[in-house]
Amino acid sequence: MNIFVTGACGYKGTVLVPKLLLAGHNVTAFDLMWFGNKLLPHDNLSVIQGDVRKIKDFSFEGFDAVIHLSSVANDPCGDLNPKLTWEISALATMLLAENAYKYNVSQFIYASSGSVYGIKEEAEVTEDLDLEPISEYNKTKMISERVLLSYQDKMSIQIVRPATVCGYSPRMRLDVAVNMLTMQALTNKKITVLGGEQTRPNIHMQDITDVYMHFLNDPTITGIYNAGFENISILDIANIIASEIDTEIEIKESNDPRSYRVNSDKLLSTGFTPSKTVKDAIIEIKNLYESGDLQDKDEFYNLKWMQEHKLYDLDD
Repeated sequence: MNIFVTGACGYKGTVLVPKLLLAGHNVTAFDLMWFGNKLLPHDNLSVIQGDVRKIKDFSFEGFDAVIHLSSVANDPCGDLNPKLTWEISALATMLLAENAYKYNVSQFIYASSGSVYGIKEEAEVTEDLDLEPISEYNKTKMISERVLLSYQDKMSIQIVRPATVCGYSPRMRLDVAVNMLTMQALTNKKITVLGGEQTRPNIHMQDITDVYMHFLNDPTITGIYNAGFENISILDIANIIASEIDTEIEIKESNDPRSYRVNSDKLLSTGFTPSKTVKDAIIEIKNLYESGDLQDKDEFYNLKWMQEHKLYDLDD
C-alpha cells in the first residue's frame, strides 16, 4: 500500500513508520519537523518537510491510506497559541479529509485522544459517553472526529482515542507521566508525585503503534475505539518505578483532580491483543539511560522546546 503519514517524525510516528516499511508498504512521511527528523533512510520512504495547514496543495494521487498523527500535542502546548492549535489540529484535519476524498483514498486512520471525554465520574469510560473536552487540544480532537465521521460513507474512517503513551521512541518525549517520572528517578533519585491517587489510563508505545497497524490491516473495523490497557494511579506508577530504580518518592498536593479509567473492550473485541506494559516502558527507559543511548534533553519536553524556539509564533 501507499500510505501518507502526517506527524511522521513525532513521538509515535517515528516508531510507526519503520513498522509500516517492515510490512512492505511505501510511506510518505509528512511533518513540520519542529523536533527534527529521526527517521532512517529507506528505499520505500519519502520524507517531506511540510505544513499540514497547506495540505490542500498536495496531491494524494495514488495513495491508499492516510494515517493522521499530527497535532499540537498536549494541553500546555495547545494553549501557547490557540489559533495555531486550531489551524494545525482541526482545520488541517478537514483539509486532509477533503483531499483524501478528492483523490479516492479509501482509508483514513485518525489519532484522536482519550482526553476528549473531559472529567468523568463513571467507573469506566466507554466510547458511547458524551464528550466534554476542557482544553483547546481536547476540543480540536473532538471537532476533528466529527469532521471525519461526516466522511464515513465515502471512505473507511477509523478513529483511535489513545490513553497516555509511554515508552521509548527515537523522537522521545519526557513530558508524559511514565517517561517523566522514570527520568526523574534516574537523574534526581527522587520522584515528585502531585496528588497520587488519580487514576489514569496508559498504553505502551509498541502497543499504540500496533493498534494503527491493526486498523490498517483491516479497513472494515470502522468507527471510534479507545486504546488504553492499564488504568493505574500516579502513585502506583511511582511505586513501580521505585521497584526498578533506587529512588525516593515525594508526594505533593495537586490542583488536577482528573481521575478516570478507560475501557478498551471494544478494541479488544476486534482481535487486538496488547503485548507491553508500563513496567516494560520503565525498564527500557532505565536500560537506555544507563547505556548512554538516552539522555535528558530539552527537545524531549514539548512545551520547553516550543517556548525556547518560539514555535508557537509560526507564521501563516
